[in-house]
Amino acid sequence: MCELLGMSANVPTDICFSFAGLLERGGRTGPHRDGWGISFYEGKGSRSFKDVLPSCESEIANLVRTYPIKSKSVISHIRQANRGGIKLENTHPFCRPLWGRNWTYAHNGQLSNYKQMLTVEEQLPIGNTDSELAFCWLVEKLAERFPKKPKDMSSAFRFAANKVNELRALGVFNMLLTDGVYVLAFCSNHLTWITRRAPFGKATLIDSDWIIDFQKETTPNDIVTVITTRPLTHDEDWNVLQPGEYALFKFGELISSKTLKNVNPINVEA
Repeated sequence: MCELLGMSANVPTDICFSFAGLLERGGRTGPHRDGWGISFYEGKGSRSFKDVLPSCESEIANLVRTYPIKSKSVISHIRQANRGGIKLENTHPFCRPLWGRNWTYAHNGQLSNYKQMLTVEEQLPIGNTDSELAFCWLVEKLAERFPKKPKDMSSAFRFAANKVNELRALGVFNMLLTDGVYVLAFCSNHLTWITRRAPFGKATLIDSDWIIDFQKETTPNDIVTVITTRPLTHDEDWNVLQPGEYALFKFGELISSKTLKNVNPINVEA
């Protein structure tokens, strides 16, 4: 399985500390050696870095780890390939335009019978993973449900969560999705999150000896939520999402969450 990392913040924030913990799991403290990627949002723009090398060996990953790119929304992924070859086109996160913004997505899990169950017409995959095909299907369902950008964007993300719950019927589907403002986390079996706000304290990474004092790195008004497959620190209390539960964040704040019931796979095509 792969691992996910996401961030939602109310001020531009760098993710160097959390990313440093994640990249160690990409081949050093974990088996996820089949590539990695990360996408940052800056206003309406976004920039992505990807590599097919293990993140623990990648010079590009080391650049990201040491270069404090500040963003309000970030999605990252380290890959252990199970569908599709180890190629750049199969490396997460994936991005598609919708309603005048770039939407970014990463998936952890594996689907069965997805080629038969998921049909797309316009959003054609570039690579050959189950993850990207599922993203293309999801984007098409969003565009069908909302021909124009909805006034309340949270309604679109709640709709997306329900469609992702249908995808969960095909297998394991842990997911992160963002338009640069909202960040949606959906849990199939493993996903955790933590919101850091004043009073800030210290934290130590599980996968390295990096200790950070957030009080020295933040202001009293900062709100930063980090979402990851498994906790990155061992001296903080992480929230554990339950199977079928989604959490929707905006600028660091949890604005919606719900545990959705299992659905029959036949509903995916309904």
